[in-house]
Formats: sequence, C-alpha cells, structure tokens
Amino acid sequence: MRIGIVCPYTWDVPGGVQQHIRDLAEALIGLGHEVSVISPADDDTPLPDYVVPAGRAVPVPYNGSVARLAFGFLSAARVRRWVKEGNFDVLHVHEPAAPSLSLLACWVADGPIVATVHTAIPRSRLIHATSPVLQTALEKISGRIAVSEAARTTLVEHMGGDAVLIPNGVTVRRYEKATPLPGWPGPGGALGFLGRMDESRKGLDVLLRAFELLAADRPQLRLLIAGTRPVTSPASPAARAAAGTGGAARPGERGGQGPGLPLGGRVLRAEHRR
Repeated sequence: MRIGIVCPYTWDVPGGVQQHIRDLAEALIGLGHEVSVISPADDDTPLPDYVVPAGRAVPVPYNGSVARLAFGFLSAARVRRWVKEGNFDVLHVHEPAAPSLSLLACWVADGPIVATVHTAIPRSRLIHATSPVLQTALEKISGRIAVSEAARTTLVEHMGGDAVLIPNGVTVRRYEKATPLPGWPGPGGALGFLGRMDESRKGLDVLLRAFELLAADRPQLRLLIAGTRPVTSPASPAARAAAGTGGAARPGERGGQGPGLPLGGRVLRAEHRR
C-alpha cells in the first residue's frame, strides 16, 4: 500500500507524537509498504528519506505545553502538493484538531483518512469555539484511533464521534539488547521516569509522592529520573528537584550532585548523570 502519514509537530524537536510516527512509519516500511511522512521542518533540517519538510514551525502554546506547528500558505501548498503527488491508498493524520498540517491535509485530501488522537484536554474553549470549522475537516475522517482512554474522552466530548483505543506501541528490538546502567536497578529495585520534568501534567510530582510512600517500607528502593532540562522556571517543585538531564535518587541520601527536595521530613537527593 501507499501510505501517507501527517505529523503535526516539528520533526527535529523530540516528542511522543513524533516518536510514535517514526516507529509506525519504519514498521510499515519494514512490512513492505510505501510510506511518506510530511512534517513541519526547515528545508535544511536533516530528515529520514521518508520525511518531507513542510516549512518552518512556529511555537504555539497548546495543551499546557509549547507545540511547534505549521499552518500557513507555504505549508498548505506543500501539503496539497504532497497529497496530490503521493496518490496514497490511505492517509493517516495525527492530532487532526491541532492547527497544523493534519487539519490542512484533511481539508485537501480525498479517499480514506485515518486519524489518531493523542491529546487529552479536560476543557478547551478554543476547540469549542472552532468546532464548526473543525467539523468541515473531521467529517472526512473514515476511522478514528485514540492512544488512551483520556484521549478518547477528549475526542468524544469536544469533537463528537468515537474512536478505537490503540495505545502507543514500542519498538522492542531497539531496546532488547540494552545493558543496564552500572549498579542499576540495585538490590531494592528501582522506579524510573522518562519525560519532560518542567510540565506538571507529565506526572513527575505524582511519581515522587508515590516513591516517598513506597520507600518507607523499601529502604533500598531507588529512583532514576531522565529527561530534558527545564528552559525556564520549572512548573513544579518536582522539576526543581530533578532539574537537569537526569538523576538517580534515594530518600534520605546525602552527598552526590544536584538539588534536594524535602519530602515528609526526608530529603530526596538527585544525583545527576550526564
């Protein structure tokens, strides 16, 4: 099959949606399909052979974060040309409600369209206000996928219709031969966090509270934190505790590198690993 996949977020900034699309595209290529992905990116950005740049992305506050989207005359023209020249058997758009390439693709495409919704938004005045415009694109979608129950609820409540629940996949072969960090996980086991520390919705605060409760009965339990360094003031005490590229922590531990965070009378010490 000839499959076109639309990525709404800039390709050169790490993110869950981009990773999902990359893994899906490479899995489909491995199965013998012809796959092309269009994504916001500058023309000189290094890209895989199967990715087509649609122009520079613009940072836009979206769903508690800053999303780098592309929505303009240049992007619309490139999406239209890509859809026409691709002659796809099926078009797979991600985040069709976001003001970016997926919405543009829905407007210009004919034929089968599958949409995957990743975003979970409890309330959105923007989506409610733009619903009539969105519907002109969303009504062309043949099949809908939600990566979580929360994303499915967002789809149902804000855009109508329903979706099949298919969680994000993991390319297992990429990690199956990986070796643990020296000394990890340790005799008491370990919890891990991988993600952006400066966004409270990513759940680091929740994990730290859970770690504190679990460690009360498991004195050798350890916590490994890995993620990006906050660019601006962290959004939560958890981010301030773990600010940096990554950290390993045990309750009550002294020494090492990194800031400490008082938790229930004890100190969580982050030992940064760079």
